Amino acid sequence: MSEILLQIDGKEVTATEGMTILEAAQSAGIFIPTLCHHEKLAPYGACRICTVEVETRGRTNLVAACLYPVEQDLIVSTRSEMVDETRKTLLELALAHAPDSKELRDLAQEYGADEACFENEPSFCILCGLCVRYCAEVKKKNAVAFVDRGARREILFIPEIASRECRSCKECFSLCPTSYVQAAHHLAEALAFPPSSLEPGSEE
Repeated sequence: MSEILLQIDGKEVTATEGMTILEAAQSAGIFIPTLCHHEKLAPYGACRICTVEVETRGRTNLVAACLYPVEQDLIVSTRSEMVDETRKTLLELALAHAPDSKELRDLAQEYGADEACFENEPSFCILCGLCVRYCAEVKKKNAVAFVDRGARREILFIPEIASRECRSCKECFSLCPTSYVQAAHHLAEALAFPPSSLEPGSEE
């Protein structure tokens, strides 16, 4: 594959055709924050925290680094006024859903995000999709899935599958940036194995 030269934060970086900006930056030791990216999964671009500023052919745009392919002579800025403001707003929106997430709070401190900027709507899930995609793409089990659309979209474990597959796995737990997936799994377990309404030895 042909080599591509680009510039990231003033540093000349050599990438290969087909790489994304995020992959090129990581190969050069340049940090770009992510919430929905995992090296074993196909790029998804849900959280947009990896937004960077790119300049090509004299035009400047904001793009998701995990999706945007490298180009010859591309100029990338991982920290600029526009980039930082975009990440700040995205983090404030995410914190409205998961205000107790340590990962979000650490990033919020870095970018000066105000957790009280938006009205809290605690769903405790930011729909990064890591659990859904990991279970489908890596484990090939599809024990957890997205349901509904738009503002009603959420992730749920499928009790019939989760009861067979998840107890000995739980690999998605460590991927979740908000710890919501653990709570969703416990709910699935409760649905799959509801407590008996009768105590042992009691009569109907």
